Formats: sequence, C-alpha cells, structure tokens
Amino acid sequence: MKPEAILTPHAPRPIGAYSQAIQCGNELYCSGQIALDPQTCELVDGDAAAQAQRAIENMGAVLCAAGFEFANVVKTTIYLVDMKDFAAVNAVYERYFVSKPARSTVAVAALPRGALIEIDCIARD
Repeated sequence: MKPEAILTPHAPRPIGAYSQAIQCGNELYCSGQIALDPQTCELVDGDAAAQAQRAIENMGAVLCAAGFEFANVVKTTIYLVDMKDFAAVNAVYERYFVSKPARSTVAVAALPRGALIEIDCIARD
C-alpha cells in the first residue's frame, strides 16, 4: 500500500517540506496545524482559544479532504506555548472531538509564525 499525500486548498498550504497529511490505507497522519487563515496564510488574531478554533478547523478540512471526520481521530497532540491556556484550548477542543481520542498536551518554547497552539492527529477509518 503506497502512502498518498493529501493537499486541500481549504487548509493552509504547508510552510515547509511536509504534506498536510499522509494517507496509508485506512490510516491518516495529519501534520501539525497552527491558526493560519487558509486564504491568506496569515496567523489569525486572537487568544489561544481563537487560535485553537482556527487550527482545529484547518485540521477538519484536511480530514475531510481524505474522507475522514473528527469522529475518526484516534490520537491528537496539542503543543502549547503557555500551559496557562490549557483550559481555554480544552474548551474549544471538546466541541470538535466529542469521541475523546487519546491525547498528549505538551508545553513548547515557541511555534512557527508566533502561534500559541499547534495540533496534529492520527485518524483511522
């Protein structure tokens, strides 16, 4: 089974040497999404909750392009610049990931473009 790169215009184009996602059979490995507007590729204004919403919506566009949905997500990783934002980000996260996939949340020193949050995931059909 040959891995297939997923690319959708409904999520920001990659800003480096990577794909938005790689599909291998019934599994999808989504690269990290930050809160870039898909049309302008500029970081959205707002706090960590606003950035979480945009990043998760970007992820949803990638999932959809591959024929998946949030209910197919089995694992996520959230990267936060400030763990004080955990509760606000979690409140946004809970609206999208009602199936409660496995998750890791880690604090990082910095993220691309000055983002406050990044999220990646693995999904299965």
